[in-house]
Amino acid sequence: MTDRWRVGANLATLANGLLGVGAVLYVLAGNPTWSMFLIAAAIGFDGLDGLLSRRSSSPPSRFGRFADSVADGVTFGLAPAFLIAVHTANTGIWAPWEPWTLGVAALYVVAAIGRLVYFTARGFQRPYFLGVPTPQAALAVIVALLFHDVPAFQTVQPIAVLIGTVAIAVLMVVPIPYPKIRAGSLLRLPMAATGIAAAVALVILNFRPAAGSPLYVIALGAAYSMLVGVAAYYLVGPFTVDRSAAHAASE
Repeated sequence: MTDRWRVGANLATLANGLLGVGAVLYVLAGNPTWSMFLIAAAIGFDGLDGLLSRRSSSPPSRFGRFADSVADGVTFGLAPAFLIAVHTANTGIWAPWEPWTLGVAALYVVAAIGRLVYFTARGFQRPYFLGVPTPQAALAVIVALLFHDVPAFQTVQPIAVLIGTVAIAVLMVVPIPYPKIRAGSLLRLPMAATGIAAAVALVILNFRPAAGSPLYVIALGAAYSMLVGVAAYYLVGPFTVDRSAAHAASE
C-alpha cells in the first residue's frame, strides 16, 4: 500500500527543488525580489517535507535524504549565491566589488554543500541542527539584500552584504547546535511569523511601490519583522536546544 505521507513528502521536496531552479532563473532574468520570494516559499515546502515525513509510517530512505539535500542545495545554496554574485540593479555601485562577490558566493555554496553532505551522512540522526541550517542561512541572506541591495531599505552597501554573507557561511559549518522548528519549540511561533513577514514584504516589493508610499511602509515593517525573527533564531536558538539531548546524541 502506498504511504501517502511519504508521497506527499517527496512532492514537497520536488516543489522545493523546482522553486530553487526558478529562483536562479529569476536572478539571471534581472528580478531578484521575485527570486527571493521563491526561496522564501521553498522554505515552507522544506518544512512541509519534514512534517509529512515524520507522519509517515515508513522510515525515510537514503534516496529521500539525498533528494532533500539536493533540493536544499539548489534552493538554499545555489540560488542565494546567484543573488550575491549577479547584480542587475545598482550595477555602478557593485562593479568594484565584482571579484569579491564571486569569491563570497563560492564560499557560501561550499559551506552550504558541506553542511548538507554532513546532514545526509550523519546529521539527520541528531535531534537538533549542527550549524545554521541552510533555509535559515538563505533567509538571512535575503534580509541582508533587502536592506543593503534591493530595494535597499537603508543604503546600497556591498561591503555589508559581503561581510554578512561570509559570517552566515561560517555559521553553517561551525558546530553550534540550532533547534529544529517543530511542535513544542520555543521559536516555532516567532519563525512562523517571520515566514509570513517574508511573504508580505516580498510580494509587495514585486509591485515596486514608491518609497514612502503606504505599501512601501508595510513592506519595510515586514522586512524589519524578518530581521528580528532571523536574529532571534541565530542568537537565541542555540540556547533553546536541550543540552542533555545534545550531549547524549554526540556520544
